[in-house]
Amino acid sequence: MFEELKKMLVDELSVNPDDVTESAELVTDLGINSLELADLILLCEERFDVEITEDDVRSFVTVGNVVDYLSEKTGR
Repeated sequence: MFEELKKMLVDELSVNPDDVTESAELVTDLGINSLELADLILLCEERFDVEITEDDVRSFVTVGNVVDYLSEKTGR
């Protein structure tokens, strides 16, 4: 799951691959703004066939938070 999310961050949002770790903060460390976060959410919903609520998005501080969430939702 981490590698898939990392690929999306690098390919779709032009994040430096060396910066993407499970503990990296989406906004602080990776420089993702609110529009890019919305794009990431849509990409994740399409790629993993999940629905991510606005409340759930608030818990997405680090890459690891997103990985854990997607793993739980998809059972992978």
